[in-house]
Amino acid sequence: MSLVHYLQHWLSGTGVPLHVADFVPDTHPIRQWADTFPWAALVTAIEHSFAQRYPPRSPRGRRPVPIRVLLALELLKHELGGSDEDICHRLRTDFAVMYACGLREYQAPRSQVHFVLPETLCEFRGRIDEALMDELIAIQAAAAMEEGLVSPAHLVIDTFPCEQGSQRVTDATTLYKAQKKPSP
Repeated sequence: MSLVHYLQHWLSGTGVPLHVADFVPDTHPIRQWADTFPWAALVTAIEHSFAQRYPPRSPRGRRPVPIRVLLALELLKHELGGSDEDICHRLRTDFAVMYACGLREYQAPRSQVHFVLPETLCEFRGRIDEALMDELIAIQAAAAMEEGLVSPAHLVIDTFPCEQGSQRVTDATTLYKAQKKPSP
């Protein structure tokens, strides 16, 4: 009976919040993926860029969605190959996605049924310009090299969009072929 009593308070939004990390094992792929990112540096870079380009928000109205949540959703959407609607729905239902977004506690508040709308994610994506994207990639590459996940010799970043399956010749392709060829 005490479990039902506990869940009753939790579902009404008045109980103790659940710790998201308790529900996502250390071996879960999304948790491992999320733990590789330097979130603080990435969020700071975005906040700095937005502060220079956009006016400050009004203190009235709904509180803004944290940048960490929006950035994680955008990255997860591309990693998992889903749509804005899919990833926003998973944020409300999947503890692993909540963990990746930096949400460490969860409580079922009725007022936040639509915590992140797909339109909000689309607006966030539109604010990330090329200079900011280059800075985010540089931060991620530096963190990966510092952690020993990649070496500078293997780090080639190709951000040119192309159709999947096309045989576009790139500097990365040429470099790979040159490294693969035995020297005379």
